Amino acid sequence: MKTIAISGFVKPEFESVREAFVENFERRNELGAACCIYYRGEKVVDLWGGVRNKVPGERWENDTMVIVFSTTKGISALAMALAHSRGLFDYDERVSRYWPEFAQQGKEKITIRQLMAHQAGLFALDERLDRNVVADLDKLAVILARQRPAWEEGSRQAYHAITLGFYESELLRRVDPKHRSLGQFFQEEMATPLGLDFYIRLPEEISNARLGTLQRPSMARMLFTMPFLTTLSGMNPRSRLRRALLGSELPEEDREHIYERNLEVPSGGGVGTARALARAYSAFATGGKELGLREETLKQLMAPAIPPVHGFHDECLKVEVRFSLGFAKPGPTDAFGHPSSFGHPGSGGSFGFADPHAEIGYGYVLNQMGTYLNDPRDAALRKAMYRSIEVASLKETKSVLIVESA
Repeated sequence: MKTIAISGFVKPEFESVREAFVENFERRNELGAACCIYYRGEKVVDLWGGVRNKVPGERWENDTMVIVFSTTKGISALAMALAHSRGLFDYDERVSRYWPEFAQQGKEKITIRQLMAHQAGLFALDERLDRNVVADLDKLAVILARQRPAWEEGSRQAYHAITLGFYESELLRRVDPKHRSLGQFFQEEMATPLGLDFYIRLPEEISNARLGTLQRPSMARMLFTMPFLTTLSGMNPRSRLRRALLGSELPEEDREHIYERNLEVPSGGGVGTARALARAYSAFATGGKELGLREETLKQLMAPAIPPVHGFHDECLKVEVRFSLGFAKPGPTDAFGHPSSFGHPGSGGSFGFADPHAEIGYGYVLNQMGTYLNDPRDAALRKAMYRSIEVASLKETKSVLIVESA
């Protein structure tokens, strides 16, 4: 068995997380990865290991960053929640109140809550996006506004794989006094104050030496591990899923860099560390006071997802999944944490989430892309994390009993 270089630390009570992290390399085909956990505002796990690229096999370092695809949606949703907390918009207000042009093509009744729950019927765009359009936010806004929804708002759910972030960003530009894009707002209002190594708009100064390169899964592996209907939909170029994913290739189109620079794809182009994910979610899981988050906003994030008329079956993904305010929420087939938890997984296996009930901020990133909707490597780490919390709680209880008896 080959020896894998693992670095970082865990608090003694969380040793089982380190063991699961090592097992991911030994038994679950991990290449390079990092996992970070905050518990009650304290960093209790910070691990990284393996290699950041398969060839020439350079080590994954303390500050290695990697693209996390749809895990970016959760970070974007945190930024939107912060804007909501500052009174910039109301989740239950119509999008068109803040963005009048959005009302075209029968979209005048769509609320922000419906849009961010993937219930607006805007999962794909009829006009093909390229780098020049995405880089020109005014031009992009015109295309977004004139898109016709696929069905009546609130009737069905269809994963807005790429479009969601573009709509969120334009909405934020309309309500922010400084008219910042989502990536700019996140960088100035969250990333800088919290010291996060995470970018929705990767700057030029980040060198390739800090970035992990992705190892794609084989088609055979996808066929045997993904839900059949999801795989079938992904193979059909005319399917809703394939149409929804158009534009997901843009963050990786740059031939000179590992990832594209200075381009915002807020639904799938985020690049960062597990530490940044865990730190961001920890701020929300512990009440958000350091960001000035209002309790009313946090309560909305913690609330159960509201289903569309036809239920949570997703018209793109072909499985049941629950979304609310830009986040994925725990459900029967994708349980994570307490029901109040909120976060988002990404294609390949990355994941970040907050569990306010347990006061957890969790982040996991990797470069060997998996093919499961619920990746077993991530599941193993989360299982070990909650087992560790139970151990820590028992120790605290015994300590209290000893003090009281004394």
